[in-house]
Formats: sequence, structure tokens, C-alpha cells
Amino acid sequence: MHGFLDAFRYTVALAEVLMVPGALLYWFSIHPFVGFWRKVGIRRTLAIHMAGAALLAWLLFLIRGWLLAVDFGFNAVLAGVSVPLFVFSVRLRKRLARHLTLKTLTGFPELDPARYPSGMLTEGIYSRIRHPRYLEIAVALLAYALLTNYLAAYLLFALGCLALLAIVRWEERELRQRFGAEYEAYCARVPRFIPRRERR
Repeated sequence: MHGFLDAFRYTVALAEVLMVPGALLYWFSIHPFVGFWRKVGIRRTLAIHMAGAALLAWLLFLIRGWLLAVDFGFNAVLAGVSVPLFVFSVRLRKRLARHLTLKTLTGFPELDPARYPSGMLTEGIYSRIRHPRYLEIAVALLAYALLTNYLAAYLLFALGCLALLAIVRWEERELRQRFGAEYEAYCARVPRFIPRRERR
């Protein structure tokens, strides 16, 4: 049984280490340089970034032994704590699915706002918090870290949270430019990540 659990934890940790950095770096590239990528075009932009993510994943795979060298072993308590975090993340993702299409998640409105116009999202979960997608990612990263119990997964969670905070600032700057006072008013009444308690 332990052999299966160890193999499962290693596989999940490896997949996380290979895939998450490229996904985060995608937005680190898009948001600060969105003007440049709009000139490049959506198809070329996606092709360049997909190739870059694949190359990065391959390079990380080559040093997987070093990246996953520190394994704290299976911990039933931590694995148990990860379960409600996974449930929360999945439920949040389902609520987001009503508002976010694949094109939206890929950044089409940012890359070509004329062809893929999008209004402000203020209904549903967005009426409680401004960035539920990034909250979902952070909670999922923590759940994966607790489940796999690898040092690399914990570091990825910490670095991922810092990266998400930076991405949020870039994204909010873009939204302020696009929606102006309307977005300022939205920010004033809706918090970024933690919903306010509703007063009766």
C-alpha cells in the first residue's frame, strides 16, 4: 500500500512541478507586455507560449531527481486536510465555469479586446470576491502540497502565491484602464480574495 501511495504522490508532485511554472509564467509574460502580444496576434502568441511551456517542462523533467529529492513521506493527517481544500477548489471552479470560458481563461479578451470583447464580471461569485480564479489556484496548490508532502510542492505553493499576487496587480491595472471609475467602484465594494461577512 505504501508503495502505491508513494508512487501516486511522486506522480502528482512531478506533474505539478512540470505544469504549474509554465502556466504562471504565461501570465507573467502576457499582462506586463500585453501591448506587444496584441501586435503579435493571438495564434502566434499562443504558439510561442505553448512552445516555451513545453521546453520549460522538458528542462524541469531533466532535473526531476533534484527537484523532488526532499520527500517528507506520506502523512495521513496532511492528506486528510487536503481533501476539504480540494473540495473547496473544485466547487469554486464549478461556480467559475458559469462565467469563464476557455477563451477567457486563455486570455483572448486581453490579447484581442476588439474581437473578443468582455464586460466586467460582477455577478455570482464575482459579487463576493474579485479574483476567485486565483483563489481557486492557490487553494489547489496548497492541497497538492499537503497531499504529496514534497518540499518542491510547498515551495511551489509559496512562489505561486507570490506570483498570483503580482499577476493580480497587473490584471487590475488593465481593468482600471478598460473600465475606469466603474472598476474603481467595484474594487471599493468587493474584496480581492476573502469575502466580507454579510450584515443582516
